[in-house]
Amino acid sequence: MKGLWGNRDFRLLWTGETTSMLGSMVASTALPLVAVVTLQASTFQVALLTAAAWLPWLAIGLPAGAWVDRLPKRPVMLVCNTISMAVFGCVPVAAAFGVLTMPYLLAAALLGGVAKVFFTLAYRAYLPALVGEDELLEANAKLQGSESATQVGGPGLAGLLAQAFGPVSGVLADAVSFGVSVLCVRAIRVRETVVPAPRTPLRGQIAEGLRFVMGDRYLRTLMVFGAVSNLALSGYGAIQIVFLSRTLGAAPGLVGLVLAVAAAGGVLGAAVAGRLGARFGTARAFLLCEVCAAPMMALGPLSGPGWGLVLFVLAEFGVCAGVVASNVLTTTFRQRYCPPELFGRITSSASLTSYGTIPLAGVLGGVLGETIGVRETLWVASAVMVAALPVLAPYRKLREFPLRAAGRPPRLQPLPT
Repeated sequence: MKGLWGNRDFRLLWTGETTSMLGSMVASTALPLVAVVTLQASTFQVALLTAAAWLPWLAIGLPAGAWVDRLPKRPVMLVCNTISMAVFGCVPVAAAFGVLTMPYLLAAALLGGVAKVFFTLAYRAYLPALVGEDELLEANAKLQGSESATQVGGPGLAGLLAQAFGPVSGVLADAVSFGVSVLCVRAIRVRETVVPAPRTPLRGQIAEGLRFVMGDRYLRTLMVFGAVSNLALSGYGAIQIVFLSRTLGAAPGLVGLVLAVAAAGGVLGAAVAGRLGARFGTARAFLLCEVCAAPMMALGPLSGPGWGLVLFVLAEFGVCAGVVASNVLTTTFRQRYCPPELFGRITSSASLTSYGTIPLAGVLGGVLGETIGVRETLWVASAVMVAALPVLAPYRKLREFPLRAAGRPPRLQPLPT
């Protein structure tokens, strides 16, 4: 085996993350289906599931970043996946005993979201400990590619499970996937060096991360763009299952199939991200991906029943391809650019706005969906996505992303295992 596939610890991380992501993609379709089909929830209640899952980024994101910077990352990842396994494993148990309710489902989404905040921060900071700096782009492309592949298989599998065993079976599959991830992460041998925590109070450490992001024009631009674009993407995604199921009359199996085919764009995006960066430069490739993806969203609200679903598939395919390729490039940029001892706080500071808008988007998507209509809300989200593009103006004159923030020393390479 060559390249990163010859790195045992990276293979374990990839296997565990891919498995848990497949379960999460199944659950991302299964939870709304449980709400719509089993609990007969309203459009607003379904959208609240998205809000509940992402609210923890807004509520605890900043202190979580400071805590993660103080701790070894692998144990944090293990604890988070164990909590997620227990939380989502309780949902099918509650359904089996006939006590599953919408508040119960919202609580599961909220607790799972808390675990995801800590896991994501630790996971992104842990990756540079496993691979060399020159391998980060390849590593992110492989991880994003497998994540996109799970977005292809996950909704389809959720639809099949829902047809065969009921929507709640997809949530059970998610719980099992977290168990597999726990086993894989436990087997990783690499232990990263943890920089001793400063003696400053937690508030001061949080402020240090915020100052770094706000004082850097490149990170600040990505933060603002992420906030606006996630508002559009998440508002769109929060009601897409309602749109497909109720507005277009698609059965659960067909909903899963449509989302699976559409998500194949993410696999393409991850596969070509490195080539685009080499051909055009990483910064120019990033802009190209975003400029091409934004207008594609407008095809979604043009779709209709039957063959009209093709337009929805094209919209999602194009958006997924552009956004995933963009994420590969920007994630690698941050990992190379930011000081490792501040990485958790920098990530959580940026995520406060970029991910913090997602629960707001979920609520707005639900309110607008019930007020002006689901199709009309998709039009609004598409317009917001296009309107976000001018925020990226500071990147127009760059060919490549800068490699290292001012004053940051070269990153230490991981020790061989």
